[in-house]
Amino acid sequence: MTDTRRYAAVVEYNGARFHGWQRQKHHDEPTVQAALEAALSKVANHPVEVGCAGRTDAGVHATRQVIHFDSHAIRTNYSWLMGVNTNLPSGVALQWVDAIDDEFHARYKAKARRYRYLIYNNQARPALMHDQLTWWKYPLDADRMHEAAQALLGEHDFTSFRAKDCQAKSPIKTMHAITVKRWGSIIMVELEASAFLYHMVRNIVGVLLPIGEGHQPVEWMAEVLAQQDRTKAGVTAPGGGLYFVGVHYPAQFDIPCDPWGPALLEPILQLEAK
Repeated sequence: MTDTRRYAAVVEYNGARFHGWQRQKHHDEPTVQAALEAALSKVANHPVEVGCAGRTDAGVHATRQVIHFDSHAIRTNYSWLMGVNTNLPSGVALQWVDAIDDEFHARYKAKARRYRYLIYNNQARPALMHDQLTWWKYPLDADRMHEAAQALLGEHDFTSFRAKDCQAKSPIKTMHAITVKRWGSIIMVELEASAFLYHMVRNIVGVLLPIGEGHQPVEWMAEVLAQQDRTKAGVTAPGGGLYFVGVHYPAQFDIPCDPWGPALLEPILQLEAK
């Protein structure tokens, strides 16, 4: 038998089409993991299991999710890419695939993950992309939100932003960067951390929203963080505005997963980066 090789791949998906990332043992709802494993198994002609950089909730999207899988099938990168995409349902697609060092692990080799949360801040609800943005009809002050968010920088106990079903061993994480910006009716909250707890980003946004409305002071974010009590925080923001947009790995793996997207914001972000 041909030796087994490890592969890495970058995946994009519309979370509105799936019941989250993780394969379900006793449910019929479609998941991203199940769709990828079915397509990869068909192309490889043997069962394939995948691991990912960060599991996403139902409704949450990804532009730069990273996975790894093992196979002894002899296929070119082009054959993997085209064959798997041909067998995937609409709403999920490989963007890149290549053989990689056997020691690579999409989750455990990741040094940081990045998310972007998009809010459509307008009195009228959107008809287009309604499942890829969070609509908020009340006026928001993005500058106040940004100022409040800076209290989260550094290493903290994020228990106040941790969902009750979170299975992480520790609530202590390191927030590397967090910004809030507005372009017209679109507000983007961008966060990078060593790792994220279950619903952590959505719960952070749930605190930022009343601060942006002016119903809570800027200092409320720091107060919520310090209390280490989920019941003292705000609501859990909807999943539809959340995107997994990038992963940081050691340079030796050379995976094209720098932060990117979603596509509607990319031209603006590229211009600002110049």
